[in-house]
Amino acid sequence: MPVHEYGITDFQYIAAGAAVLASGGGGSYRDAVNVLAELANSGWSGTVQVRDYDGATNCCVLALMGSPDAADSLTLADVEYSIANTISTFEKATGVVLGCVIPVEIGPLNSIVPLIAAAGSYNAIQWVVDGDGAGRAVPELQQTTYSGSTSLAASPCSLADDAEQATLLQSATLNAGTAAQIETLAGGIVSAFGSFSGIALWPSNSSNAYALTGNYIAGTLTQAWALGNFLLSSATPPATAEVALQITDISGRSATAAVTNFYITAVTQSTTNASLDTGIIRLDNTPDQSSSTETHTIYNLNENLIMYSSLSDAPDIIAPDSICYYSESTGLGFSNATDDLAVYFDSITGKSTGKTVSIIKIDAAPKFYEAAGVVASFAGLLRDIGYAGALPYPS
Repeated sequence: MPVHEYGITDFQYIAAGAAVLASGGGGSYRDAVNVLAELANSGWSGTVQVRDYDGATNCCVLALMGSPDAADSLTLADVEYSIANTISTFEKATGVVLGCVIPVEIGPLNSIVPLIAAAGSYNAIQWVVDGDGAGRAVPELQQTTYSGSTSLAASPCSLADDAEQATLLQSATLNAGTAAQIETLAGGIVSAFGSFSGIALWPSNSSNAYALTGNYIAGTLTQAWALGNFLLSSATPPATAEVALQITDISGRSATAAVTNFYITAVTQSTTNASLDTGIIRLDNTPDQSSSTETHTIYNLNENLIMYSSLSDAPDIIAPDSICYYSESTGLGFSNATDDLAVYFDSITGKSTGKTVSIIKIDAAPKFYEAAGVVASFAGLLRDIGYAGALPYPS
């Protein structure tokens, strides 16, 4: 069981790697960079232990939930207060003190939220589980291995905002039979809080025989670290094909360059009542749509769900496979959050900034697509945006 001690530089590697692996979601990479810069400037210089779950420590899934755009310009204080308030609410609901936490998904923010929780002195959390529930970011809670488990109940689920004073705190604890029901209830509450919130759920403790065991995708934090280390340590931005090869070697999942050095030429984005950002991203092989000879269109619900090509009747990539952003202009990945897209698309002029964008397809982890209900749940999301064809894996 490898044990890693991660400090602030390692957190930065994880955020950079997750910005590629997350398939366009999991929070804003630019927000993650800013939050970690604040953490570094705060004087914190410790480390957080990251390792496999031991099946004996009180644990839960910990994340931020809601619209990345609503959480735009997120600060370290926003994250820390959300975490502290959520953990306190969750521990009161369960009557159990947490010793470790695990990310819900891979994401620039949601991969580092548990790390920041363990770095803080406002709780008893000592370490972070090296894994998550999807091997990518997902639109909804039910698209996770956690949801596919018969032994790991989603309830109780606690949500809390980032209030600095107890008298201003907004919090809620939900109980429901399925993750899908929790998702529906939580979406309305997060919207009422202001479209983002801390969330803690899927408790793993003696009451359920530490049921997180075997119900997560192991090693994904260290995989994000390895990819981020590769990207941030490179003297010049690596080629897209080289990044795809690194992902294959690091994760053991096949990764291929689907689109290389295109330009984002149109973005349509809005926030739903459930605090999810829904959007369409257009990529062309020239910065100007009028001279383009090849177009790819991505449909997202926070996370990228499907990509079509103007040259084919069949989709390029379909979830649960990942549709990941990488730029040879910047050497970085990014998300669908407005502040991330602004580097590549000027919303004022409605044109590309001239920086190139590539798309890397990563095959879904077998543990992910084999989890009960995951593929069927993605099929439902895809039907909602007009695709009723075949999926890469049986439901």
